Amino acid sequence: MAKQAQATWGGRFSAGPAGLMQRFSESVSFDHRLAPFDIAGSKAHSAMLAHVGLISKQERDAIHGGLDAILAEINAGKFKWRTELEDVHMNIEQALTQRVPAAAKLHTARSRNDQVATDMRLWFKAACAELSAKIADAQRAILAIAAKNQTVLIPGYTHLQRAQPVFLAHHLFAYLEMLQRDAGRFAVVADHANWCPLGSGAIAGTTLPIDREFTAKTLGFVDAKGRPRVTQNSMDTVADRDVFIEFAAACATTGVHLSRMAEDLILWMSSEFGFVDLPDTFCTGSSLMPQKKNPDSMELIRGKSARLQGNLHTLLTLAKGLPLTYNRDLQEDKPPVFDSHDQTALCLDVLAGTFAGMQVKAARCAAAVSDPALLATDLADYLVRQGVPFRTAHHAVGAVVKLAEQKGVALNQLSLSDVQSVHPAYQADWVESFDLAKAMARRAGTGMPSPAQLRRQFARWQKQLA
Repeated sequence: MAKQAQATWGGRFSAGPAGLMQRFSESVSFDHRLAPFDIAGSKAHSAMLAHVGLISKQERDAIHGGLDAILAEINAGKFKWRTELEDVHMNIEQALTQRVPAAAKLHTARSRNDQVATDMRLWFKAACAELSAKIADAQRAILAIAAKNQTVLIPGYTHLQRAQPVFLAHHLFAYLEMLQRDAGRFAVVADHANWCPLGSGAIAGTTLPIDREFTAKTLGFVDAKGRPRVTQNSMDTVADRDVFIEFAAACATTGVHLSRMAEDLILWMSSEFGFVDLPDTFCTGSSLMPQKKNPDSMELIRGKSARLQGNLHTLLTLAKGLPLTYNRDLQEDKPPVFDSHDQTALCLDVLAGTFAGMQVKAARCAAAVSDPALLATDLADYLVRQGVPFRTAHHAVGAVVKLAEQKGVALNQLSLSDVQSVHPAYQADWVESFDLAKAMARRAGTGMPSPAQLRRQFARWQKQLA
C-alpha cells in the first residue's frame, strides 16, 4: 500500500499501520503549528551538514529553496497536511523530498527526537516573547486607568470586609506587580529553552562529524555574549520536558493573577459595590432579564484559570512515570502547552480591552470610603504615638468602636469624654486621625499608598512601560 510504504520506519515491518492506528497516532492536526520552527531547524541543520562536508553547498541551497517554497505554501494555506504521515516533520520532509532529491540527505545525523525538541524550544522562545508583550499591553491599559483616577480613594478589603482606605491607583499598581512577576517567569522559561538540542539524535547522538555549536549559533541558541549554547547530555535532551512544565506553570500562575483581577472587577461592577462600569463590548446580557449587564468576559477569565491549571496538571502527570528516554506518551505534551499559550494570550487581550474601556464611578467610591471606621487603625497608631503599647492601643480602639455602636453614632462622632472613658491617653486632637487626606499622607513608606509614594510609582511604571 503506497501510503504505508511512506513510513520512515517502515523497513522493519511487513505491513503498514492500520487506518485506525494512523488516526490514533497522528499529531499533525495540532503540531502543524510548529512548521515555521521545523523549517528553520531543517535549514540550520542542512547548513551545518554542508559546513562539515556531509552534503554539498549546492544540495544545501536546493534544500533551502524547497523549504522556503513549502513555508510559503503553508503561510498561504495551500499546503495539504496528511494525517497518514503522522506529524509536521514527516509532512514537510515528504513534500521536500518529492521536490528536491537532495532532501533524502537532510535527516543525516538527526532524529525526530532531537528535531521536535528543537522545534519546541524555538516555539517556547517565541511564545514567551509574545506573552511578555501582551502582559506589557495589559499593564499599559491598567496604568492608563490609574492615571485617569489618581485622586480616587476606595476601601481596601480583607476577608471581603472593608479594612483601610487606599487609592484606587495603589490597588491597580498591585496588578502591575503581579503581571511583572509573570513576565519574569516567562523570561526564565525562555532562558531555560535557550539550549540547542540538535545533535543529540534519538538517544546517543551520532558517529558522524557534526558541529553542534554551528547549528546552535545559526538558530540563535546563544548566551548574552553570543556564545552558542548546546545541551550537554543527549539522553536528558530527548527526555526532558521541564520547559513544557515550566511554561504551563507560568501560564497557570498568570491565569491565577488574571482571575483575581477579574474577580475584583466582577465585584466592583456589581450593584452592591458600584465602583466601576465595564465596557459594553466586553459584557453580555440575559436572554430573559432585559435589565442585566453581565461581566461575562471576567467570568470567563476566572473559568479559564482553572483550565490553565488543568493543563499544568496534565503535563506533570504525563511526565512523572516515564523511563529515559523518549516514549510515545510525550506526543501528548503539545496540546496542553499550545492551549495554555492560546488561552493566556486571549485572557491578556480581553483584560487589556476591558481596562481600556472601563469607567470609574468616583462618587460611589467616595461614598464607600467615607466610613470613619476605615481609619480605626490610625486611631490605634495615635495612641502608639502617645506611648501606649500597640496591643493595649488595639484593645482600646476596639472598645471605642463598640462604644460607638452602642451609642448608634459614627466613630468620629464620639466626644472626647467618651473616648477618654476608654483610655486617658486620648487628647483633643484625637479626631484628626479621621482626616482622610492626612491619613493617606502618613502612609509614606516605600510601597505604601501616600500621594508622594504614588507619584514615585507612576514615574517608575511610566518609565518601565514606555
